[in-house]
Amino acid sequence: MSKNADQLQETLESVTGVQLAQGIGHTEVKGFWAEAWGQVFRRPAAVAGIAWVAIVAFFAIFSPLVASGHPIIAWPMNPDGSVGSMTSPLINTLKSSDVVLIFLGLMAPVILFFPFKKLGTGERLRLIIAAGAQSGIMVVLARLTESYFTARDASESIRDMAQSEYFVAIAVTIIAIVSAIPFIAISILAYWSGARCAFVLAGAIAMGVIVSWKWSPELYRYDYRTDESNGQLRTVYTVIPFSPDQSETAMFNRAPGSTPMDSMWDRLELAQRIAADRAAKYSDEELAEMPTTDFHYEQLGEIAVSIEPLTSYPIAGFLEQLEAQAPATLIDLRESIKAHKAPSHHLGTDTLGQDVFSQMLHACRLAISIGFISTSIAVVIGVTMGSLMGYFGGWVDFFLYRLVEIFMAIPVLFLLIVAAGVLPRNTYVMMAIIGCFTWTGAARFIRAEFMKLRETDYIQAAKAMGLPLWSILFKHMLPNGVTPVLVESSFLIAAAILIEATLSFLGLGPTGQASWGSLLRNASGETGAFVWWLAIFPGAAIFLTTLAYNLIGEALRDAIDPKLKKARV
Repeated sequence: MSKNADQLQETLESVTGVQLAQGIGHTEVKGFWAEAWGQVFRRPAAVAGIAWVAIVAFFAIFSPLVASGHPIIAWPMNPDGSVGSMTSPLINTLKSSDVVLIFLGLMAPVILFFPFKKLGTGERLRLIIAAGAQSGIMVVLARLTESYFTARDASESIRDMAQSEYFVAIAVTIIAIVSAIPFIAISILAYWSGARCAFVLAGAIAMGVIVSWKWSPELYRYDYRTDESNGQLRTVYTVIPFSPDQSETAMFNRAPGSTPMDSMWDRLELAQRIAADRAAKYSDEELAEMPTTDFHYEQLGEIAVSIEPLTSYPIAGFLEQLEAQAPATLIDLRESIKAHKAPSHHLGTDTLGQDVFSQMLHACRLAISIGFISTSIAVVIGVTMGSLMGYFGGWVDFFLYRLVEIFMAIPVLFLLIVAAGVLPRNTYVMMAIIGCFTWTGAARFIRAEFMKLRETDYIQAAKAMGLPLWSILFKHMLPNGVTPVLVESSFLIAAAILIEATLSFLGLGPTGQASWGSLLRNASGETGAFVWWLAIFPGAAIFLTTLAYNLIGEALRDAIDPKLKKARV
């Protein structure tokens, strides 16, 4: 037993009944959620699940800074050999959604842990969620506006309007106002808080600056290594120097740890096989017996033309140095070639020569966004419908519950497959469909809870005082009945991630976005050969993420179960 527990035991044994009545020896009573999360954190499996979700969330926010084929810093080299002014291609190519997420990712810990005296943990979390929702609405509206005014079928007047000098400023101002109105209304009607309104306005201004800065994203290009190998550029790359959409034909289906120099040797070996008219690859023993005297270094020069743009290091000088060294055998030549400096693909590449590690990290954003946003939509719809059914009952409950049964009968996966053929295949459509057709569980939970709560004394007192309906439903009844829905949300998030992975595995997921399911689909390869690294790494990510949410949900469900809580007492 710890020292604090011993002191508490001594205190409880030494106080008298009179002292207990006076408040001496009482232990501090924890709140409902504090007690529940305390029980969750006592389970190692749940703690491991929370840690894994935190890792996925971190890479979902900061993946553009961790894995990118654009240099963090670049210095152009002038013809006279001097160094030009420093630029940051990585920052310049970030989209508005990237910058907004990074900004929120940096501000969330400040809001959560800064010692604001009047803000509790729950209040801080609500502010962070509200800021995230507000910024998300702004980014979506900005992208829809930008795509509308720059569409191919847009009229000439609309295009001229988009070219106006003040168009971006006016558009961003309107978008900021529209996105802030709902949150200001909530701050006034629900909390009567001027500080909340100021927080919403400050967020609208900050997000407006970011959106106007990144209104027209810069086109991507990946010729930095070509310029660097030609001595025209000096660069500093991030930890993983590859973007998820950066394709390298020479790196088709390469194993983990491969570099462009591996491709150079394989193509050289292929040339040897064709010249020798052999069908089998040379073994290491055969290569060790083959002298380089019969080898023509011109083959290396021909192959190096396509390899040099991938290495960031000049190949010509390396080939001259290699020929001067004259390795004794072909296996020595192979080791010398593979030892040349070149960026490594730590988890291999896919069928398009794209880095798997970079795609794995960028796919975290799709998994997190699909899970949280679609579940949020489902919870909002389910809570609204369930509260109406549970509070009114009667014919309202009868007709709305028939609607619930109709939505329960609709297979969401098949609906998404059909929608992929007739609607745009993007993340927003998938989120909306999953959220709008998976709310039935939340509605039934809230209905059952509200049916129990509507006859309680404090609800009857609220009715007698003449409180408005929205206040009774969402300010008095909902906080006491939403607990089962919040627990169920963790399972809904896991289900949404599995649905997205299944669609991407079938080739019907969001286009132009990295996905674990898309990587898993390429595991069989175009030739039918099994590519193990495209199966193990994405499959493990899907399994661990869904397992983590399920472990958290089970632990939270057990923590709030009244029977188990009574047994613990």
